[in-house]
Amino acid sequence: MSTTAPPAAMLLRRLRRLSWGSTAVQLLILTVVTLGLLAPLACHRLLHSYFYLRHWHLNQMSQEFLQQSLKEGEAALHYFEELPSANGSVPIVWQATPRPWLVITIITVDRQPGFHYVLQVVSQFHRLLQQCGPQCEGHQLFLCNVERSVSHFDAKLLSKYVPVANRYEGTEDDYGDDPSTNSFEKEKQDYVYCLESSLQTYNPDYVLMVEDDAVPEEQIFPVLEHLLRARFSEPHLRDALYLKLYHPERLQHYINPEPMRILEWVGVGMLLGPLLTWIYMRFASRPGFSWPVMLFFSLYSMGLVELVGRHYFLELRRLSPSLYSVVPASQCCTPAMLFPAPAARRTLTYLSQVYCHKGFGKDMALYSLLRAKGERAYVVEPNLVKHIGLFSSLRYNFHPSLL
Repeated sequence: MSTTAPPAAMLLRRLRRLSWGSTAVQLLILTVVTLGLLAPLACHRLLHSYFYLRHWHLNQMSQEFLQQSLKEGEAALHYFEELPSANGSVPIVWQATPRPWLVITIITVDRQPGFHYVLQVVSQFHRLLQQCGPQCEGHQLFLCNVERSVSHFDAKLLSKYVPVANRYEGTEDDYGDDPSTNSFEKEKQDYVYCLESSLQTYNPDYVLMVEDDAVPEEQIFPVLEHLLRARFSEPHLRDALYLKLYHPERLQHYINPEPMRILEWVGVGMLLGPLLTWIYMRFASRPGFSWPVMLFFSLYSMGLVELVGRHYFLELRRLSPSLYSVVPASQCCTPAMLFPAPAARRTLTYLSQVYCHKGFGKDMALYSLLRAKGERAYVVEPNLVKHIGLFSSLRYNFHPSLL
């Protein structure tokens, strides 16, 4: 008479059959060692990784970032103090052809003293335009000062070198006395003013709206040249309302409400899964090909890329302008936005029809218009500007932090 072994005993027998050379044990060890030991040790200081030890590093890294920003602000100030003045005639920083192809409009307010954010932005644009040379002859720098007071020292300094539009110069503005106008609505109105001034002053083909704490990356002009002259000739991109050049790194993970990223994430598994399977089978001297092993490595690679941080793998795309991707835009944020001239005029009309308030800033207003007006917008990845401002122009921040 046969008796059936209890489930616990059967499980114990199966575990005893596993040896150190079995595939399951090897893959388990690989997972534990890499995801439980090596990756946390290697990535605990990566700000946008799941392995980042926030309580250990955030305060120190934030202070180091602020100190570095102060040094770069001082360097930018010396840069312009040593630059010969144009005395209000033809600005020597950069002067485009009579009708520019691209106007780079930098929106500025007087914010935290000492950091000279707008000087950092303009000086970097100047350096990159000089490096770009004849290819950027159709580019025009334009400063839009929306500070209500007359104490914006950096804007006054830059007026010697760059054309400036001052929204509140010589006006009796009673914004502060109107309780119905909040800081978010004012920011939208400032944005409309600067975009409209860019179009009226230069009538360009494109307007790049840059906030005064968004420093351009080294590759910005070659990438824009490639995107606008090659990629945006495609029908589905040609009539876009805007192209975002920045999306916060903390929001660039795969586990986010952007469906296109899920497809990309699956693609990572489909690419790395077979490759890692082939490497494993070769070094483990396993014959043939195993679908379960490939499925494991596909899921393993997807998990590893997400945990380390998609942002860091996006940096590989900087190897060539043609590797940058253009995907549908999400609602946050507006440090750098590129508008084709016809789309910029539509945007002016759209923004005049909405009212901004806390919880509904100009970035959300622009994004809400896409569905309401049947428009499309895109974002380029990786970012083409770095957001350096830890002090918001909309709200007080007594404890600035990188996260």
